[in-house]
Amino acid sequence: MLVSYKWLEKYVDLDGISPYDLAEKITRSGIEVESVNVLNKDIKNVVVGHVLLREQHPEADKLSRCQVDVGEENPVQIICGARNVATGQKVVVAKVGAVLPGNFKIKKAKLRGEVSEGMICSLEELGIESRVIAKEFSEGIFVLPSDAPVGTDAMEYLEFADAVLELGLTPNRSDCLSMFGVAYEVAAILGKKVRLPNSTIVHGLDNTNDLISVEVETKKENPLYIAKMVRNVKVKRSPLWLESRLMKAGIRPLNNIVDITNYILLEYGQPLHAFDYSKLDNKKIVVRYATKGEKLTTLDGIERSLKTTDLVITDGDQPIALAGVMGGANTEVDNSTVDVLLESAIFDRLTVRMTSKETGLRSESSARFEKGLDYKRTKDAVLEAAFMMQEYAEGEVSEGLVIVNNVTNTQEDIITTSTDRVNNILGTNIKTEEIRDILDRLGFDYVLQDDINFAITIPTRRGDITIEVDIVEEIGRIYGYDAIPATLPTGKTLTGRLTEKQKLRRLTKDVLERTGLSEAITYSLTSQDKVKLFNLYETELSPVRLAMPMSEERSTLRLSLLPHLLDVALYNRNRKEENISIYEIGSVYLPNPSSVQPTEILHLSGLLSGLYTDNSWKGEKKKVDFFVMKGILENLFAELCVNNVISYKATNIEGLHPGRTAGIYANETLIGFMGQLHPDVEKTYNGKETYVFEISFSELTSLNFEQNKYSVIPRFPAMARDIALVVDKKVSHSDLITVIENIGKPLLKDVKLFDIYEGDKLPEGKKSMAYSLVYMDPERTLTDEEVVKVHTKVLSALESELGAVLRA
Repeated sequence: MLVSYKWLEKYVDLDGISPYDLAEKITRSGIEVESVNVLNKDIKNVVVGHVLLREQHPEADKLSRCQVDVGEENPVQIICGARNVATGQKVVVAKVGAVLPGNFKIKKAKLRGEVSEGMICSLEELGIESRVIAKEFSEGIFVLPSDAPVGTDAMEYLEFADAVLELGLTPNRSDCLSMFGVAYEVAAILGKKVRLPNSTIVHGLDNTNDLISVEVETKKENPLYIAKMVRNVKVKRSPLWLESRLMKAGIRPLNNIVDITNYILLEYGQPLHAFDYSKLDNKKIVVRYATKGEKLTTLDGIERSLKTTDLVITDGDQPIALAGVMGGANTEVDNSTVDVLLESAIFDRLTVRMTSKETGLRSESSARFEKGLDYKRTKDAVLEAAFMMQEYAEGEVSEGLVIVNNVTNTQEDIITTSTDRVNNILGTNIKTEEIRDILDRLGFDYVLQDDINFAITIPTRRGDITIEVDIVEEIGRIYGYDAIPATLPTGKTLTGRLTEKQKLRRLTKDVLERTGLSEAITYSLTSQDKVKLFNLYETELSPVRLAMPMSEERSTLRLSLLPHLLDVALYNRNRKEENISIYEIGSVYLPNPSSVQPTEILHLSGLLSGLYTDNSWKGEKKKVDFFVMKGILENLFAELCVNNVISYKATNIEGLHPGRTAGIYANETLIGFMGQLHPDVEKTYNGKETYVFEISFSELTSLNFEQNKYSVIPRFPAMARDIALVVDKKVSHSDLITVIENIGKPLLKDVKLFDIYEGDKLPEGKKSMAYSLVYMDPERTLTDEEVVKVHTKVLSALESELGAVLRA
């Protein structure tokens, strides 16, 4: 909300308070003033001028030579490039020595051989944004009214010797979306009275009720509709003060009729709309929902197909406005308009919000309807608009109003509190008399009982106050947040700590980052095509799709983290980053047949590509492969103390290489997978060899974790045995390890794979796997006989269970 300091002075006495002091006080009371823009800051020597003569520049087709009276003894010659400059105009002139925004200094100059002693200014050159300047002056100089006094300060005359405060309003403070609302707020802060306008209308001979009828079919969505006729208006330019106030509030002036409705919008916070009465074919207004197939060309010139959820104003047959959003071009006020029908209404905030969102039309009116209006201002606003049209459009105001009133709750809310209750919540010692003074400043009526109990009547303009603590907050902020004493919290204090799952998550991130991976964070929304890739879960239900997605690329809740990690990898490769090691911990969303809400599961995913290590100075390079990735995961499982329950089995996952993919199991339950991307998928992502993994982090962190325990350095020697086993190719490393560890207990302390061989020296379908087994007893020295006995059992079990034989 943009608030003119000079305009605000019309309602509240601001004597002795600068715009900056006022901004500080407003901010300290709870409404942030985001900026204070002094419009005439650093602007000097700019006056009202009178163009006595305009003639063509003798040496330039696009320049004019003007003789301008600037209030001095002799006129000055100014060369002007504006197309709209003409003899007889009153204009804004920056004299020689003037300073304009941006520290632009005006000097005496020669343009194509002609002396120029100043500049005839546009409003944009005075620092006014082009978007709020009337279209007729947006590309040329600004023409002042003919009665503008020559030689006077132009910024003062334009009412731009002013400051504009920008209020950063929170959604609950919609009462301050009007000058009246801001006036009440400032008056409460300063302890001043509010001065509201008091206008008297002189009515014409006819009656509004004889000229228009109103029917509301949607009483819930339009609880109040008021119509008022103003006849024989003259559509013309608005008075300068009105144009200036609109521009300072960020609204472009159009003509006096439209400008008056916008002015009332800013002053009262009540949106109005003006219809050209002659364009209403049936001389009636019907408020209803749009029917299927109906269309309306709005004031922006766009034809819109209406939905059955759009509330429309019609003339009984065709739509003439989108209720609360924008009027229709078919009843627009233009220069030929004579009779005006004024509309002032209350529309359902959700209905307006839905129409505004679906049509993409966000206006000053719709913003106010969406936040809720004070129905008590609806009538006053239309009467004030009619009075202004009588004053500034020479209109004749018809007697009476057409009112359709279906407002059910007309009682003002009453909230009770007490002095003790206020002090208990705020931690203060405010006296009853001080609370009474604050309520008087806020303009709240109240009844005081027993000198401490208040029954407070909440005015309808303050829709944000609904419960006791809202009243307490009002008292606290007007009393002054700075005046509330600082106190330490009382009661028992507890030491903050992480939950077990938070600890595990932090440990996981720490382990992965120590092994060279960087964390990535990607969107939870993906496309219909990508959502099908790398799915860990089997379900017949369709993925969860958004009702109104931003785009098809962000339309569906993801079932895997990997598709977006692949996008991250491609993004980096396209920028010459070939060595990529990333991971992400994030949620996936499974469709839930028993609930509208999906089931959210935390996942851990990673992606590796290129070189894992690159020590060029030592000539060492290690390319990422399946075993590098498996080693990273095994290290993680070891740190989490779950490696004893983790196993791996060959599997097939859509999108992964069929011969280089393994399922990750915890206690025989599938919790994830790892493998190389399928060559076809790799081509899509720049054709680089890429390895990925994805694990249900929720499942992983739900396992029974054992704490790492310190083991003393053994005092007795260990004995090692190396074996090379010839097995079928279908026998996995994990199968062999399981048998070796189960049979070798308790003397077997470690087993490691150190070689795999497949070649023509072995029978077809066979492979050789070499292991190093370490035997040890921490309490004594083992004998050869003891080790041989256990080792023989291991070999026998390998042969009987897996068909493994020692390689010669």
